[in-house]
Amino acid sequence: MMINVDRDACCGSGQCALVAPAVFGQDENDLVVLLDARPGPEHDRAVQEAVSMCPTGVIWVDQNA
Repeated sequence: MMINVDRDACCGSGQCALVAPAVFGQDENDLVVLLDARPGPEHDRAVQEAVSMCPTGVIWVDQNA
């Protein structure tokens, strides 16, 4: 799995960092920071939750990458 984010469209809600802190963080402006673009399978559930909770839809996963 390969995770992608569009930082330019991020609204800074921080939901991703709350549900998947090993994969997502936030910078000083509260915008998403991708900490691990290729997390292990143990993070699949948290990443999917982060994707679904993102209010601006700036996180997407490529399962084939």
